[in-house]
Amino acid sequence: MATTIEISYFNTFWLKRLKNYVQNGEGSGGLTTGSTVTAPANRAAGTGYIVPLQEEDWFVEESRIRGGYNNTTVDFGTKAFIVEEDARQQRFTNRLIYSGVLNSRTGTNNTNQFPIGEDITRSVDPISGTIQKLYSEDTNLLVFQERKVNKVLIDKDAIYTAEGQDVKTVSNVVMGAVTPYQGNWGISTNPGSFAVYGYQKYFVDKYRSAVLRLSRDGITEISNYGMIDYFRDELAVASDIIGGYDIHNKAYVTSLNNKTISFDEQINGWTSFYSYIPELMTSCLGKYYTIKSSKIWEHYSSTSYNNFYGVNYDSSVTFVFNPQPTRVKTFKTINYEGSNGWEVTSMTSDITGKDLLGAAWINNSDTISRVYSYDEGFYTDPATQIEYRAGFDRKQNTYFASIKNNSDARAGEVIFGGAKETGIKAFYTTVTLQTDATTDPQGPKELFSVGSQFNLR
Repeated sequence: MATTIEISYFNTFWLKRLKNYVQNGEGSGGLTTGSTVTAPANRAAGTGYIVPLQEEDWFVEESRIRGGYNNTTVDFGTKAFIVEEDARQQRFTNRLIYSGVLNSRTGTNNTNQFPIGEDITRSVDPISGTIQKLYSEDTNLLVFQERKVNKVLIDKDAIYTAEGQDVKTVSNVVMGAVTPYQGNWGISTNPGSFAVYGYQKYFVDKYRSAVLRLSRDGITEISNYGMIDYFRDELAVASDIIGGYDIHNKAYVTSLNNKTISFDEQINGWTSFYSYIPELMTSCLGKYYTIKSSKIWEHYSSTSYNNFYGVNYDSSVTFVFNPQPTRVKTFKTINYEGSNGWEVTSMTSDITGKDLLGAAWINNSDTISRVYSYDEGFYTDPATQIEYRAGFDRKQNTYFASIKNNSDARAGEVIFGGAKETGIKAFYTTVTLQTDATTDPQGPKELFSVGSQFNLR
């Protein structure tokens, strides 16, 4: 039915219509247009129907605040019309954009403002891949791409002289010049490998099989320090790479392929493999933490050694005996200074060459059987009741044992160790010492030095 509205003064109004509906029955049946609330007789079983609570609701809404004469209007205002040929959403993976300021002290929050009339974007070279990591350092912003690392000036810009030197000047530019670091290094697609300590930033470039350090002297490939082959093989098949800084030991720690390894700046080398495989790593207030199975674990806080995430592990050290490298030697004994509880799990000579055995080529090398620790090698001769040590014996706080060759004799050899001979004949030998399972299992095990007596052949 028609309605007449009397207006006492000039204003802007909207006349709006509202219909309210309620769901009846089951399922999602059809919509009825009448005012009846009776379900259709031919309605199928399991279907529902919707009926209006009332036919129509009409209301008038005026545009001026509180309806006052010449009060502020709340209409939509001027609308811009732009023809967009491609209206799809686009993602620019090599661009930066900044919003308004956020100041919690004054309650200012303009982070949802992006004024397009201002210079609020900055692009980096798209050929270097997507932006993976941002890090703010002093008044600069470090931008890590897949194949490049850049430095962006903040709240200042640079004017270059005729000689190419930059002169920084303060301006109203939020993001100034973008300066790439020398070298085509990046963080690949593994921003989780990033860690920082002081002015040193560490990260992994999987694409180039390198672990890198960024400091004031630029980017250094620290994976070259004795670990070229290892990282070349491991990073080629790595899927998830994480990193962190161990503030307790002052070392960068990275974990990949279920292997965790640390780099120490003091010796400029890779010092140790660890048995724990974390999901995240971080340091806070002088303590080192890792995250595993949705739990935070604090390291170096327990008196139990070699216990990670509730599991006990053994420690092992592998090294090479290589005195006088050009001379063939017979290694007769092995000795060490340290704690009780170390045993030799393997000792192997250098490979002397491959020989054809049947239809297969095999490597020739001498090996020894296990050298038991001081406690585990103890036994008593049942006939004489005399006590012996089958492995390491101790004298003047030094543990020593004879090396017994357990290699099979090879045809054509005049002098060979064999299973009944002592010593290993080789240019060098590789030895692995490991903590045993019974000697003070969760106590500390120290190892100061390892040596061997040998004769020149």
